[in-house]
Amino acid sequence: MLELRADCARCAGVCCVGPALTRSADFAIDKPAGEPCPNLRDDSRCGIHAELRPRGFPGCTVYDCFGAGQQVVQVTFGGATWRSGPAVREEMLAAFAVLRPLHELLWHLDAARGIAAAASLLPALDEQAARAARIVGAPAAELADVDVAALRADADVLLREASRLARAGTPARDLRGADLIGKKLRGADLTGADLRSAYLIGADLRGATLDRADVIGADFRAADLRGADLSAALFLTQPQAAAAVGDAATRLPAGLDRPPHWTS
Repeated sequence: MLELRADCARCAGVCCVGPALTRSADFAIDKPAGEPCPNLRDDSRCGIHAELRPRGFPGCTVYDCFGAGQQVVQVTFGGATWRSGPAVREEMLAAFAVLRPLHELLWHLDAARGIAAAASLLPALDEQAARAARIVGAPAAELADVDVAALRADADVLLREASRLARAGTPARDLRGADLIGKKLRGADLTGADLRSAYLIGADLRGATLDRADVIGADFRAADLRGADLSAALFLTQPQAAAAVGDAATRLPAGLDRPPHWTS
């Protein structure tokens, strides 16, 4: 079974090389795509890992490859790394750019399979996951021709239906893509809300309830989730939780870790 959690010890810092960085509140420097971050050591570890937030790199602390890093290094390239030469670097980074969104898609399909109300969709979800897994296991040369957008669009039909079934009988407010930046939503009951791709940056969600709220693609950067209940939120990922502010009273779905920067 494919691993859908990052294991940096079995990667080679691929995410510190492939993506471009833009100087902003998330990153303290500009870095072009394909170039190693200056903080990346020769042993493929981050030289400032314990100080990323105070040193201006909170964006690094919320990034998650969903296991694509170790997949591309250990499986696709059989243990080789991007340091093996320019040709390997180019091919590996191109493969990672395909595998990372596919691993995230597999994570969402796996989450959908865990929704009891969507049990009728299990055969279709299994088929879609198997299709994506076959592509993930393909040689690097074949990955270059993968239409990731088409795969995600096909799977999204199932994810939306799983969400609809899970939210049946709730108020099901349609807040898809809503601009909720900085909104005061303290104590709000967002049960069953469709928050897909909603902008919740800096929103005050203290004590809010997100029972069966669909949060695929929702931007939780700096959202205040202290005391909020997201234990039954649909499709909440580790990066989304890590981008927010929480505390010991914040409830997360099973399988997600409490981010270390959250207050006790």
